[in-house]
Amino acid sequence: MSISVLFAEVIIPLALPKNYTWSVPAALRDQIKPGVRVEVILGKNKKYAGVVKRLHEEKPEAFEAKDILNILDAEPVIFPEQLKLWEWIARYYMCSEGEVMAAALPAHFKLSSETILVFNEEFGDNFSTLDHDEYLVGEALLLKKELKIGEVQQILDSNRVYPVIKRLIEKKVCTVWEALKETWSPKKEIFVLLNHKYDNEEELSALLSDDKKLQRAEKQLELLLSYLHLIKTQGEVTKPELLKKSGASDAQLKGLVDKNILWLEKRQVDRLQYLPRNIQIDFELTPAQQRAFDAITEQLVSKQACLLHGVTASGKTQVYVKLIERYIRQGKQVLYLLPEIALTSQVIRRLQKHFGGYIGIYHSKFNQNERVEIWNKVKTGELKVVLGARSSIFLPFTDLGLIVVDEEHDTSYKQQDPAPRYHARDGAIYYASLFNANVLLGSATPSVESFYNAQSQKYGLAILGERFGGVQLPAIDIIDTKRMFGADKDKIIITPPLKAAIDQSLEQGKQVILFQNRRGYSPYQVCQTCGWIPHCKFCDVTLTFHKNTHKLHCHYCGTVYPPVHACQACGSDKFSQRNFGTERIEEQLEEMFPKGRVARMDIDSVRGKTAHDSLIQQFEQGRLDILVGTQMVVKGLDFENVNLVGILDADSLLSFADFRVNERAFQLMEQVSGRAGRKDKQGKVFIQVSNTQHPVLYFVQQHDYGLFYNQEIEGRRMFFYPPFARLIMLTLKHKSKDVVEAAAQMMAFSMQGEYGKFLVGPAEPVVNRVRNQYLMELLIKLPKDGELIQRCKRFILEQIAVLHNDKRFRNVVVIPDVDAM
Repeated sequence: MSISVLFAEVIIPLALPKNYTWSVPAALRDQIKPGVRVEVILGKNKKYAGVVKRLHEEKPEAFEAKDILNILDAEPVIFPEQLKLWEWIARYYMCSEGEVMAAALPAHFKLSSETILVFNEEFGDNFSTLDHDEYLVGEALLLKKELKIGEVQQILDSNRVYPVIKRLIEKKVCTVWEALKETWSPKKEIFVLLNHKYDNEEELSALLSDDKKLQRAEKQLELLLSYLHLIKTQGEVTKPELLKKSGASDAQLKGLVDKNILWLEKRQVDRLQYLPRNIQIDFELTPAQQRAFDAITEQLVSKQACLLHGVTASGKTQVYVKLIERYIRQGKQVLYLLPEIALTSQVIRRLQKHFGGYIGIYHSKFNQNERVEIWNKVKTGELKVVLGARSSIFLPFTDLGLIVVDEEHDTSYKQQDPAPRYHARDGAIYYASLFNANVLLGSATPSVESFYNAQSQKYGLAILGERFGGVQLPAIDIIDTKRMFGADKDKIIITPPLKAAIDQSLEQGKQVILFQNRRGYSPYQVCQTCGWIPHCKFCDVTLTFHKNTHKLHCHYCGTVYPPVHACQACGSDKFSQRNFGTERIEEQLEEMFPKGRVARMDIDSVRGKTAHDSLIQQFEQGRLDILVGTQMVVKGLDFENVNLVGILDADSLLSFADFRVNERAFQLMEQVSGRAGRKDKQGKVFIQVSNTQHPVLYFVQQHDYGLFYNQEIEGRRMFFYPPFARLIMLTLKHKSKDVVEAAAQMMAFSMQGEYGKFLVGPAEPVVNRVRNQYLMELLIKLPKDGELIQRCKRFILEQIAVLHNDKRFRNVVVIPDVDAM
């Protein structure tokens, strides 16, 4: 009886519109299963590590399926729930499952294809036709038979080896073989153990006084005594620890090993240190918190998701902790999402206090080896609570019970570039549904969409309307800057009322936070004679001057330019600095408050894995007086001693050409205001602004989210924006402006029939050139009709394919962004 041929649909980390199919050799049939990685060849000889999505017996009609070469895992690296999540993200956000895979898996699971040179035995050993470099590589190949590219680079002492390799292949000295290289390896540590014989105290005493064995070897005796001290205090001793503590050498340790007193044992260890596992909740909820907690638990019985709308400093984290405890005690896993890595350090210290070693962290500051270890601990169920940024939704949970999305309104949850351009909050709600798990969304300033879902009873709603300890929300003063100018008619950075308030705070031993949504020293400089402004060569944006590098930086493409001393238009050397960034504020604060200890928190000042945590801890411990920063200082940070907050340029928040401008401005101002007066007394907030009549300022002054929401939702309904519409933004890119404009017109024309009434554009964006690519945009505003939306998405993807079949538009990049922010 003939056995039917088995085929595997495999996801590989490429942007392929469809997953490719390979056949499963008979020898691998018993080992293959969905979720394992397999080694496959695509094209002539390019190897990939792909993930098996499904097994089936449907022979591909259009091509001959190649065999899978190898199975790389004994057990799946991901589970069916993750494969469903990948499929949903690819379908919903109009990208490929390969792109989702590339974002989801740690780099060490995506094996690299490494070139290996293999010696051609038929060539023989006559190298007289080879030049000097070819001869050196040929000799090495003759001896070793195989060489990696890195080894060729060492032999020739040069990185430029490809021309030499090309000539060797042409002369048939060697052939090329592509091998997949496993890049992750477990961390191993050498542990030192005492011979079991000396567990007996009498034997150990006899050893320590043994004249022959140790008394004449003074250094070895010191080393053994250090070991005995460490084993008593720590329980386990590693070789590096022992040598450091004792000041001994390898040779002295080897002496004790040779005498069979100590043994060495190599073991696999964790790269990350974990605390002992225990649950220790040392607080009681306040009556207001308890009412919110009860409302959440009641709502989550009948609804999958619940929104906790709690004012700033109301103690939402304590409600989360009580809820997490409940799920852990049921044996469930919990995912706690935060929008920024900056927040994790403060929250992790609180959660570790309550849950110890049950907690793990997962975000982009960890290296790839550490990520693989956390991935595996989640997969085995060893980690019960994971705290992480948006990519944590891809972790392979086995028994997920709850996802907490803290600061759910935050735009950082939406991935911008590259694909998949997913929203972690919405992805979390879908992911939780696969486990029948619950989702708690928390915010002092919920997104309009989430609050609308709560009002329309799609989500539950719990309100926490008072601050912890009965502290009042901060008083807000609006400072009119219309008639206040600094040097060169520039905007004033610190107005006199704000300066007086900072002086008073410092005298009282309190701390101050100042917020400005621009980094660098000066957002742009302008020629005083003719008005010329330095622009980036590759992007249609002005350059920002950074004083610490003494260079002009483009914040879009990252190009750095030398400072400009003479105007390229008129030759004048007189420039004015326009507006101000965090770097310039920091400098001015140091001049104005020489006794104040000032620090800056932005993307330029906090680099490296521990930089955020270090700065936050310094501020928490009172070693800094004034913290100036960008959005990083806004998001959920909790500092007890801050009584004053200053928003230095609110006009910059209120003047974007975007339908979400009022929502974003309200959220940012209310969130940054919430950092003031969190512990004992009412805090104070100063907002410096020239447009003092803007309605958002009134809502912020009143701390009235409900009033803001009622006005905002009417505007959204009137102009057909979310939550009443679904947005798909198409961005077209090309190095030629004419080509990209023609392509955008062609796309718009193709959509006129069925989707013309939903189409806005094509139009140039505010910044219409980035990295030498000209941009055009089309916005599609669709009603909330699932079938229509899916049909439109399919139509867009078909039209992109049609566009690329036209020779003129082959190189036009089209980027669909679903639910564009």
